[in-house]
Amino acid sequence: MKYKLSVFKHFSSAHALRGYKGKCENLHGHNWKVRVCLCGTKLDEIGMLVDFTDMKAHLDKIMAKLDHKFLNETDPFDKINPTAENIATFIFNEMKIFETEDIKVCEVEVWESETSSAVVSQ
Repeated sequence: MKYKLSVFKHFSSAHALRGYKGKCENLHGHNWKVRVCLCGTKLDEIGMLVDFTDMKAHLDKIMAKLDHKFLNETDPFDKINPTAENIATFIFNEMKIFETEDIKVCEVEVWESETSSAVVSQ
């Protein structure tokens, strides 16, 4: 069997898209929603893939780096464009702390609005 665990978190931040021609090149903000999924095939001795509490605690640490920040001035987005795709990739890589031979980060989805999201997956 394959198991897929998901947790959701929110953060608020501002950004301005470099090289974009349109409204989003100007400074603006979002209330971002993030979903992180871990996948695996083996449960531990009490029947868990990963403890949700541990997933949420680590995601909170990642959100603290982004929440109420101007992303264009926040590492790594001071060097790369703070697009939803790049934010999803950043969170994906930060969640790799949970990876083992049996557990992988399988997907991160980042919504910048109720109707627009970016997904990065393995």
